[in-house]
This record gives sequence, structure tokens and C-alpha cells, in this order.
Amino acid sequence: MSSNTLKRRKQSTENYIDALLQNNSKLCAIRVDLKYKEPFSKDVSLDVINKDLKRMLDNRRNNKTIFGNNLGYIIKKEVSGNGNLHLHAMFLEDGSKVQKAAYKADQIGKYWSEEITKGKGCYVNCNRREYKNNGIGMVDYTDEEKINNLKKHAVSYFYKTDEQSIDDIKTNSKERAIVRGTIPKPKSKAGKPRKYSIEDRKEV
Repeated sequence: MSSNTLKRRKQSTENYIDALLQNNSKLCAIRVDLKYKEPFSKDVSLDVINKDLKRMLDNRRNNKTIFGNNLGYIIKKEVSGNGNLHLHAMFLEDGSKVQKAAYKADQIGKYWSEEITKGKGCYVNCNRREYKNNGIGMVDYTDEEKINNLKKHAVSYFYKTDEQSIDDIKTNSKERAIVRGTIPKPKSKAGKPRKYSIEDRKEV
């Protein structure tokens, strides 16, 4: 993937986050790395991980316990140095209803490892780690520093150029390493107006 394409898609994802914050006063950014245990990992093909990912995303609609407050997602498929495929995932939750980020990350991780992969998977809960420029967890639409950390650090990680690209193993040229939800339509502006909007912040 060219640097210009990465830059364009990264900007599109930042617009996606802005749209979610325009419709929701708080987001809770959940970060998990979704993997496969040894010795299963060596047998996981791109087709297998695509099917597991699709099943998990498709199941969000019916699994209200885990995904009932999910607003969107950003997921990157990567291949590690030893050839094992894994996913870097960010789930964007309604922050007015989901406050315990680490707990929600464990829920999603266990769902992946126990249900989606039938015990063959494992996960890393990034919300239990400490970061210098922390952009995950609770994000309020008025918190410019946190929003900047979310975009410039947490999201930028998905668009870094490295040697873990799936380009060399994919058989479909149209397949994307990074997938995300669709940009939502703006909600009605009826009701109590915000102190300032996302657009106001862009102009500052």
C-alpha cells in the first residue's frame, strides 16, 4: 500500500471518528489484539481469519450483551515475523453507557477466544496497559487532547508502514488490510445545543 493511500485512508478514519463524536458526546475506545494460540496459529490462513472476523462483526447485531452499545470499529489484519496472522482491533462504544473500558475489552477478547475461534484464539487487552499519549478509553467530545491522542497515536498505529503487511499473502487484490465501520449520518440537531461542535474545533 502506497504512503499516499495510507495517508488518504487515515484521514478518512479521522473523519469517521469526528462523525461518531458529532453524534455522541462520549466514545469509549476499546483496543484489543486478537490472535490464535500455538499450535493453531501456524495453520491459520488469510481465509480463516477473514471468516472469523466476518462472523464476529456479523454477530454484533444479535449479541447485545457484548456489542449492544457498539458504534463502530477499526480493524487491521497483520502477519507477524513468524508468519502468524493476527488482528489489531479498536471498538468504539457509546461512552454514556460503557465506562469500564478494560472490562469491555476482556468481554470482546473472551468472545473471540472462546466463541469465535472455539478455544483456539487468545487476545491482548490494550486497555489494561499504560501509554504515554493515551488515546484509548473514555473520550469526551470536548477533550481536544484526548481526541488528538486517539487520532494521532491510537489510530495512527493502524496506518503505520511496516513489514507486517498482508500484501504478500493476499490472493484478492481488492482485499483491504484495514476495515472500519461506515460514517454515520448526522443525528437531528433538535434538543439542547452543544457548547461547541466538532466543526468549531476544526476551525480553532
